Amino acid sequence: MELKLITANLGKINPSSIDDYLAHGGYRALQRVCDATETVSFTHDLKAAGLVGRGGAAFSTGLKREMAIRAEPTHPYPAPEWIPERYRYSSSFVVCNADESEPGTFKDRLLLEGDPFCIIEAMTITAFLACATVGFIYLRGEYPLAYERLTHALRVARERGYLGKRILRDDFAFDIEIRRGAGAYICGEETALFESIEGKRGEPRAKPPFPTDKGLFQRPTIINNVETFANIPFITLEGAQAYRRYGTKQSPGTRIVCVSGAAQKPGAYEIEMGTPLRYVIEELAGGLKPERTLQAILIGGAAGVFLKPDEIDVPLAFESLDAIGATFGSGAIVVLDDTAKMWGVLLRLARFFRNESCGKCLPCQIGTQRQLEILERMTQGRSRKLEQTDISPEELRLLRDTGAVMRDASLCGLGQTASNAILSAFDKKLIL
Repeated sequence: MELKLITANLGKINPSSIDDYLAHGGYRALQRVCDATETVSFTHDLKAAGLVGRGGAAFSTGLKREMAIRAEPTHPYPAPEWIPERYRYSSSFVVCNADESEPGTFKDRLLLEGDPFCIIEAMTITAFLACATVGFIYLRGEYPLAYERLTHALRVARERGYLGKRILRDDFAFDIEIRRGAGAYICGEETALFESIEGKRGEPRAKPPFPTDKGLFQRPTIINNVETFANIPFITLEGAQAYRRYGTKQSPGTRIVCVSGAAQKPGAYEIEMGTPLRYVIEELAGGLKPERTLQAILIGGAAGVFLKPDEIDVPLAFESLDAIGATFGSGAIVVLDDTAKMWGVLLRLARFFRNESCGKCLPCQIGTQRQLEILERMTQGRSRKLEQTDISPEELRLLRDTGAVMRDASLCGLGQTASNAILSAFDKKLIL
């Protein structure tokens, strides 16, 4: 069923009022951390809670913090000349990935617009534990209302002593800056995002080193997306066991899913992990329009996979989805009814990845172009209602080989997942 854990304040408080936020428990978690004599327990709590990244990679949030806290700066002070003066003496950084460029995903926008102080508090808690003095919110450029409310919230937080110098104690200073993205899908990848903040072309870096060792401005960096940060105040205040009361053993907590497409009530819904996909579609999202039938579900966004109608009873948990070869990804659920033209959907996905490839690595740059060309040859001069037997086995084999090369040889997740949805449509015989 739908829950209100990290979305409890949405529509309930005035997002422009810090007093309203404080009246609903705001900054209690930060106060608890700042008052503690020993802070390592908070990192252990986060790890014990089992929270993993909600942006798609699903990496342990607690482990990421442990790695960043243990990391040593990779170069001596002062930092190289190319690093701006105001960032040279920060031992680490905290970054919020609010680019949210995965198609079908809009949950981060709702959190930023409806509860901006929560994200600021979560980043401040993280900064205190990691001894960071500077944070960045990398915000999608197409979110003007989120930018307006975040800018206001940051100003008010500084005025009230929750950002800046001497935050709740004399020895804690931290501030946050906003950087606006220009609509590049690749900048949702963490190292490409770092390059963009540093004023460079948004292209991914080779790993290792990982961001927890050498991230933004060559310093240890903790980066999470908006939804991940939104869980931090609750876990800090209530503890790991309270968080684990929700969800499954392997996938604790809640998740915000974004339902779009042919559903009668598209929108963002916070659900307990393990909730069946059928319940989300039929109950929360109101099912399909009258006299329409389900053709497929695209789960995880453009980088996700298609599910057949007989697979929608799967529980929405990492382990359950992994067992059927699917991924939760960014939480996008695109509903396709019998009016959707699958060939058109696949061509649109292929064009999207071709256009969004940054071109840094050859497997992705050429692979996404060849993938589109193969699909265009498959449909050239034919009806979109194509029989499976009319598909050339040679072309299908070439499409699979291209996908395998991109998956195994691309530098980042864009190329590695660019063929997932397209190949899954063929594997599950959704192309007719």
